[in-house]
Amino acid sequence: MQYPFKCGRIRRLTSYYPVTKGVNMSLEKFFSPQSVAIVGASQKKGKVGYEILTSMVKGGYEGKIFPVNHKTSEIEGLKCYLDLKAIGEVPDLVLIIVPARFVADIMQQCVRVGVKSVVIITAGFKEVGSEGLRMEQQVVQIAKQGGIRFVGPNCLGVMDTASKLNASFGGDLPVQGGIGYLSQSGALLAAILDMANANGIGFSSLVSIGNKADVDELDMIVAMGEDPKTRVIAGYLESITDGELFVRKAEQISNEKPILLIKSGGTTAGAKAASSHTGSLAGGDTAYECVFERAGIIRCNSIEQQFSFAQAFANQPLPKGNNVAVITNAGGPGIMAADAIERAGLGFAKLTDETVEKLTSQLPPAANVLNPIDVLGDALAKPYEFALEVALDDPNVDIALVLLTPQAMTECKETAEAIVRISKKKTEKPILVCFMGANKVASALKVLREGKIPQYNSAESAVSTIRVMTDYLRWKNRPKRVVRLFPVNRRKVENVIDRHLRQGLREVGEADAKEVLEAYGFMTPKGSIATNAEQAVNIAQQIGYPVVMKIWSPDIVHKSDVGGVKVGLNNAREVMDAFDLMMYRIPMKVPDAYILGVLVQQMCKSGLEVILGMNRDPRFGPMMMFGMGGTMVEVLKDVSFYLAPLTADEAKQMLINTRTYKMLQGVRGQEGVDIDAIAEGLQRLSQLVTEFPQIKEMDINPFVVGREGVVPIAVDARMSVEKD
Repeated sequence: MQYPFKCGRIRRLTSYYPVTKGVNMSLEKFFSPQSVAIVGASQKKGKVGYEILTSMVKGGYEGKIFPVNHKTSEIEGLKCYLDLKAIGEVPDLVLIIVPARFVADIMQQCVRVGVKSVVIITAGFKEVGSEGLRMEQQVVQIAKQGGIRFVGPNCLGVMDTASKLNASFGGDLPVQGGIGYLSQSGALLAAILDMANANGIGFSSLVSIGNKADVDELDMIVAMGEDPKTRVIAGYLESITDGELFVRKAEQISNEKPILLIKSGGTTAGAKAASSHTGSLAGGDTAYECVFERAGIIRCNSIEQQFSFAQAFANQPLPKGNNVAVITNAGGPGIMAADAIERAGLGFAKLTDETVEKLTSQLPPAANVLNPIDVLGDALAKPYEFALEVALDDPNVDIALVLLTPQAMTECKETAEAIVRISKKKTEKPILVCFMGANKVASALKVLREGKIPQYNSAESAVSTIRVMTDYLRWKNRPKRVVRLFPVNRRKVENVIDRHLRQGLREVGEADAKEVLEAYGFMTPKGSIATNAEQAVNIAQQIGYPVVMKIWSPDIVHKSDVGGVKVGLNNAREVMDAFDLMMYRIPMKVPDAYILGVLVQQMCKSGLEVILGMNRDPRFGPMMMFGMGGTMVEVLKDVSFYLAPLTADEAKQMLINTRTYKMLQGVRGQEGVDIDAIAEGLQRLSQLVTEFPQIKEMDINPFVVGREGVVPIAVDARMSVEKD
């Protein structure tokens, strides 16, 4: 496939912000302070200042605790201080729990004393209105001038299990584990903590970031990424502060540790105001989907699902592949697991002859020694232990899933203990467990939790977790991102955009939009604008019949909606009639539209119509779109999005992600189209919108593509610009 311009150079994508090794020193004191001052400590039970102080003591924090309260000399046996200066030394961490109107004064005290790390628990800032926002901005300014990093305001606090720090009012400190958790909602974090404590789920740290006036979600993700105690990062977010930086840094961290996020607050309100097809199809949540996909972030739909995934990542090794072996004591659950594995697109491990022989030698004759391995309903703990160990030794097995139903002879607790023993012995492959039941398996579940074995209520939940683990493995092993740069005529594009911005025009007309596309190597149909019927005929005769005619007005975006598109015109009479009809009817339909004339254009040969588009998200930059084109694009809504700049693999994956991809390949005897040509078009458009941030929205619709080797045509184009 050849475009008018030759292919260009290759750009290897690297980050402008490399993640450093070791502990993030600017946030270190939030997790392992040697001393903590609590400004606003209280004697009254039920007050936040009392609950946090007692949580610190109850949690076993071994550093110094300095209650600050000018009304009393002692709280719970700890000496109270009049203010921060009276302490006589600089606390590593200061918690502020005074009314909002006094927080700025306390922050000034922190500056004078030399404190560098602060958690502002107090609420009543920007979340309550303009006056709260003013106070929050004042606090931010003081902190910046004093070189202070702070969490909050309006937050629950921070926890770190290694240092036994419970600087929060969220509940008891959880057991130690490998999950780091951050939350924009303090109330949700309290609920998560309660669920975790009830189920023995371990954490390395938990942080409520509140209004994130200073320390935000990315700061905490980076800090947890650098923390050797944290194996998996999880969190709940409602917004992202710095979108483009977030993508770069999160992608780096995901290469080392999985990031599991719940993102709420998606909205399509912004899409309703968009003029282009791409804009109207790019809902408020689409950008986050694109960001998470690019950065390797695993998006979770619920807290339960997030815990399911997090326990596996935190306590089990990553699989080397996607082939699963199932060990069960009941045929039904084994079949359910097999169905779930197939639906998830995972592999059902084919056991080697050696494995089958070993299983046959020890298991009862009635046992199924193929996968799933059915040890039968009367199986005790020993057959389970033997079958699991043999399965893990099989080179074709990447993951083991153990199912158990509590039948009369089943040794639930003993089987759990056997699984834990095997997991400590065989550490290279993940083991997931589904013990079905309630009271009969309760003691076994406790053993599994203590042994760091992820346990699930159903085979489907366990398989869903396996799928996520294998998807993450595939993302980690992806090829290095390489973006191809094409030779282009940037000067021509600059002239078009600058002219529109000088004239205050947001919408770029079709002719100018096509001029921009031609500068970036797209082929467009021949055509010119006619201001009268005779001129339209002359243009048509020069181009050659058949032709297409389109109304030409900066005020009419969707031409076909007002009868402004006529196709397949084969002679002068048809051209004249189409011109006169447009000029008569369209002013009645849109009387305020400024009509410049009619575009007479070459009619393209037959081909498949697709749409290439871009919508620039204010947080994350340009989002590329692909879908089936023409007038049905917003009806079918079969589109895929991805963040620019695009690699060749990402462009092709956008095509694969649509339901109608098979149409591109050819169905029912129809010849397929040039898929590489579409992917190259997406890459060229990606380069254009990356190099010109003034372009806010753009559609090429239809982009007519034919069989392999036929140059695709950008038949129609729409573009809007704004000052960058």
